[in-house]
Amino acid sequence: MKLKSLITIILLLMFVGTGVELLLLGHYEDSWQIVPLALIGAGLLGFVLVVVKGSRWVVKIFQLVMLLCLISGFIGTWFHLEANREFELEMYPNMKGWELISETFTGAIPALAPGSMIVLGLLGLLFIRIKTNQIDQE
Repeated sequence: MKLKSLITIILLLMFVGTGVELLLLGHYEDSWQIVPLALIGAGLLGFVLVVVKGSRWVVKIFQLVMLLCLISGFIGTWFHLEANREFELEMYPNMKGWELISETFTGAIPALAPGSMIVLGLLGLLFIRIKTNQIDQE
């Protein structure tokens, strides 16, 4: 299987898998939680348009959406870590140092889960580079 086909399949699985997981988790309770779902929807639509009709403006919009996915992953990670930290400090106001850091990363909210949006964004950018033959496919 060629790299281009493999990246295309993996990207499609990432869009669908991440979107379904967020929906099943009820990740739409407030406006910030809707952002990754909206980006996944826009990215999936852009993906289909790139595959069907890869015009220059479609490619540029897809690249922008993938960049926004990447940024949302970093912001989401910060939100998750901050929520865990606040929870720990509410439960144990005197907690600090390594114990607070450790509990923040292992808290109730999966702190690094938004990293999947980072991977999705990077994979989408790689896909479009390969699709437009801007990098070697071997």
